[in-house]
Amino acid sequence: MPTTTASAGSTAPDFADRTDFENADRGFVAGPSVTAITGDDGRVVWDFADTAFLEGDCPDTVDPSLWRQAQLCARAGLYRVTDGIYQIRGFDLSNMTLIEGDTGVIVVDPLVSAETAAAGLALYLEQRGDRPVTGVLFTHSHIDHFGGIHGVVGRDDDVPVLAPQGFMQHSVTENVYAGTAMLRRGAYYSGMNLGRGPTGLVGTGLGFTASAGTTGILPPTIEITGTGQVETVDGVVFHFQLTPGTEAPAEMNFHLPEHRALCMAENATHNLHNILTLRGAVVRDARIWSRYLNEAVELFGTESDVLFASHHWPTWGTEQLTTFLSEQCDLYAYLHDQTLRLANRGHTGLEIAELIELPPGLARSWHARGYYGSVSHNVKAIYQRYLGWYDGHPSSLWEHPPTESARRYVDCMGGVDAVVARAGQYVSEGDLRFAAQLLKHAVFADPGHTAAKELLAQTFERLAHGAENATWRNCYLMGALELRQGITRTPLSAGGMTAALSVEQIFDSLAIRIDGPRAWDHRATLDWHFTDLGEWYRTTLRNGVLVPARTDPTDTAIDAPADVTFTLTRAQLLQLLAGKGLDTIEHTGDIGALRTLVSVLDTTDPDFAVVTP
Repeated sequence: MPTTTASAGSTAPDFADRTDFENADRGFVAGPSVTAITGDDGRVVWDFADTAFLEGDCPDTVDPSLWRQAQLCARAGLYRVTDGIYQIRGFDLSNMTLIEGDTGVIVVDPLVSAETAAAGLALYLEQRGDRPVTGVLFTHSHIDHFGGIHGVVGRDDDVPVLAPQGFMQHSVTENVYAGTAMLRRGAYYSGMNLGRGPTGLVGTGLGFTASAGTTGILPPTIEITGTGQVETVDGVVFHFQLTPGTEAPAEMNFHLPEHRALCMAENATHNLHNILTLRGAVVRDARIWSRYLNEAVELFGTESDVLFASHHWPTWGTEQLTTFLSEQCDLYAYLHDQTLRLANRGHTGLEIAELIELPPGLARSWHARGYYGSVSHNVKAIYQRYLGWYDGHPSSLWEHPPTESARRYVDCMGGVDAVVARAGQYVSEGDLRFAAQLLKHAVFADPGHTAAKELLAQTFERLAHGAENATWRNCYLMGALELRQGITRTPLSAGGMTAALSVEQIFDSLAIRIDGPRAWDHRATLDWHFTDLGEWYRTTLRNGVLVPARTDPTDTAIDAPADVTFTLTRAQLLQLLAGKGLDTIEHTGDIGALRTLVSVLDTTDPDFAVVTP
C-alpha cells in the first residue's frame, strides 16, 4: 500500500462499509446515451470512457482510499433523489439537479459547460418527458455551478434566475479579475491535462474533472438576501438559508418542505473540503462554515428525509443526514479551533499543519477524509486568514524571490550537480518531501539541468502515487508532466462570462490590465455615455492607475472636460475593447486618448510557468 501523504489522520475508516456505494447507486434511472459529449466544432468536451479503468482493482499507483472515492464519483447518469427531484451525475465535475414544477422543470447548478448541461437536460427530458425550463437556481458563485447556463436556457429566455446575495460580484472577482492565474493553477489541481488512468488522473475528490466546453453566466433576477426567505418557482416552495463566507463568498442552502428534501449546495459533501483551494481564492471562514452547518441541522434536520448536494450522492434518512451534517460541522470547527489554539501557543502555520490530526470519531468517517481539501493545507489557510503570510520571524520579512534564493542555496551546497546527488540520497531513503524541496532549488537555479528536472519529476510521481488527496496527486503529476514535456495549454476559459459583466465590472477588469510602469507618465480622460443604460462614466488614467467613476454630466463639480467622449451601448464597449467597431461608435474629441489607454494595457498569459522559473 502506498504511503499516504495527505491523510486526515491515522485512523482508517472501514473499507467493508458499502453504504456509500449503495447510496451512489440508489435511484438510478438511465445512463448516458452517448459515449462522449462534443462541442459544435467536434471537439470532445466530456468523454464517459475516461473513467472505465476505475472498474478494476486498486493499483499500486493510487492510494486505496482515493481509488474508492474515484469509483464512487465515476457513476454517470440520471438519478431519482425523491419524487419530483432528479440529478444528473458524472456528466461534469458537479451535479445538476432538476426539480419538477407545475408546468416545467427548475434547473439547479447547470454544470461547467453548456455542452454537458445540454446533454444532461436532454437525458432527463428523454426519461421524464418534454417540459420547458421554468426556472434556474445557482447555489453559489463557482463556475462549475453556473458555467453551463446556456445549455439549459438562452440569453433572452424569460425565466426566473435565483442566486445568493453577492453572486455576480464574487463570480466576477474570482473568474475574471484573477481568472487567468486561477485557471492556470486550476489546471494543476484538477489534472485536466493528465492522461486518464492508474498512473494519471483518477479524479479530483469532488468528481472526475471539469469539462472543457463553453462557459457563460446570467445575472440573477431574484436575489436571496437572508435566511428565512421563501420563494415559489413554478409552484415549488423554496426555503433558503444564506451562508456567505462558507465554501464560497456567496452561497446558500435550500429546503423543499413539500418534498422533505434539503440541498446543502457545496457546504456539506462526502469529503473534507477546502478552506483555501489550491487554485487560489478568498480564504474561507471555517468558524462560520461550522456554525451554518449546525444552523442547517436546527432549521431543517427534523423536517428532511433526504439530503442532496451539488457534488457526490445523497444521504437518505433523517437520523443519517443529521449525523452527517453534525460531523461535518465538527470537522470544520475542530480544524478552526485547534489551529488557533496552537497559534496562540506560538506555532506557525507550517508547524501546526504537522501537529494536527482529526479525532478518531471524525477520521473514521469516509466523508471527513481529505480527498479534495486536506488537513494540512486547510490548517495553513486558517492560520493565513487570521495571521497572514508572515510567520513572525524577522528573516521572513524580506526573503529573496524563488530564483534568487535557489541560486544562493545551490551555491552554498556546492552547485546543482551536488544538490541533485544529495537529493537522490534523500529519495533512496524515502524522504521525498525534502528531496522535492532540494530539487526545486536545483531546477530554479538551473532550469536547463536535465537530471535535476527528471529526478524532481520522479519524486513528484512517487508523492502522487501515495497521496490520498486527489488535488495533491494532480498537482504532483502535472508538475512531473511539465518538467518533462514543457508547459501544457490551459483548456478551460472564463471568457464566456464577459458578456454578462456590468459596465463597472468591465472597467474594473480593464484597470487590472494597466501596466503601471508603462503608464506612469501618461494622462488621459475618457467619458462614456451608455445610451442603453442611461448612465455616464468617466475613466481617468493617471499615475499608472485607471480610475473609473460613475458621473452625472450636469454636475458642475466636474471642472475639466474629457479628452474624448463616446456615446455607445454596453455591447459596443465590449466590441471596442476587443479591437472592433470603432468606426461605428459615435465620439467627440481626441481619439488619441483611447489609443493611449490601449497602449498601456498588458496581456495575460494563461499558460505561465509553474515548476520552472
